Amino acid sequence: MTDSAVPVPARPLAGVRIVEISSFVAVPLAGMTLAQLGAEVIRVDPIGGAADYRRWPVTVTGDSIYWAGLNKGKRSVAADLRAPSGQGLVQRLIADAGVLITNVAGRQWHSYEALTPLRPDLIHVEVSGRADGGTGVDYTVNASIGFPLVTGPAELAAPVNHVLPAWDVACGLYTALAVTAALRHRDATGEGQRISIPLENVALATAGNLGFLTEVLVNGAERERIGNSLYGTYGHNFTSSDGAAFMVVALTPRHFRDLTEVTGTTKAVAALAEALGADFADEGDRYRHRDVLTGLFTGWFCAHTADEITAALSGTSVLWERYRSFAELAADRRVTDNPLFTELDQPRIGRHLAPGLPMAINGVYPPAVTAPAVGDDTAAVLRDRLNLSADDIAALLAEGIVAGPAEGAAR
Repeated sequence: MTDSAVPVPARPLAGVRIVEISSFVAVPLAGMTLAQLGAEVIRVDPIGGAADYRRWPVTVTGDSIYWAGLNKGKRSVAADLRAPSGQGLVQRLIADAGVLITNVAGRQWHSYEALTPLRPDLIHVEVSGRADGGTGVDYTVNASIGFPLVTGPAELAAPVNHVLPAWDVACGLYTALAVTAALRHRDATGEGQRISIPLENVALATAGNLGFLTEVLVNGAERERIGNSLYGTYGHNFTSSDGAAFMVVALTPRHFRDLTEVTGTTKAVAALAEALGADFADEGDRYRHRDVLTGLFTGWFCAHTADEITAALSGTSVLWERYRSFAELAADRRVTDNPLFTELDQPRIGRHLAPGLPMAINGVYPPAVTAPAVGDDTAAVLRDRLNLSADDIAALLAEGIVAGPAEGAAR
């Protein structure tokens, strides 16, 4: 294959510039997603890094794997964000870019009101904790929404937090969507937009959209705690004779028929349906009688090894997967042979397979690009975007108004 025949990753946002002032998950994820789509994203941090710069997990030398993972493909500027002169430089960068995304709320100097005189068509997207202006992070928002009280074993009384920061992730993707929608609006009208996205509202909307909230409002009934069962249909976890765990789901009548056939329970399930007056072609009946169905299926799983279960289920329409640890996943072909992942030699972190954008555009996945250290691009950005001379930049560095990579990463 010649070089000209190698597909080039699509960059639909090429030419778009974005300034990001952020910390933790939601806005860093949004910025990385926009960078993977081709935008030039300049993350601005205080000298020495923001609160997430050394967040766990870290390497043995203390460098944040977490930070590098959420800031791939960005440029980094470090500035004294408390000094008026540092704030002024960042305001100029925002005015030049025309787009700001931030979750560092309540800072007047980079508010919509302060910035629009410098850039009337500014797109200003601010993520906050709660709609009433209060603070909130994923785990506190989650506690107030109801999910921890329906997560975990049915007999458990205590709340169970999920490990995945789902609201941060959803909020980050909403933020990226908001930017792309606002860019289209600006292209069509010449107008900027002020967009606010409370993290709590993302969680509330999801709880409503998925019916968790609405069933209380309409039916007056709360969701029950059901462990690893699947609400409203049939799904449960099983363990093989050699201790491997599987998740099995039967969403449709065909899935359920195949599950009864592979487990040798077709006659027993038919007899059970007759005795209960149930129709297991209906997912509601499968859900209502899930415990007794699980009892019938469990014997087959307990009598077979993981390899035998894998071979048997692979020949059916049943939806299933084996539970895997992160260590097992890292060695699995869905990582090692997946074009989503490319080998990345990330400074300070090391060489590893890293995901790019999880969508193929014209058949090509935009690949992962290394993350900067705080301040890596300070001089280049000030030169290229603000037309500052080498002497001007040297003076700002000497005064501590901005920092380069060594100062920006200082501990």
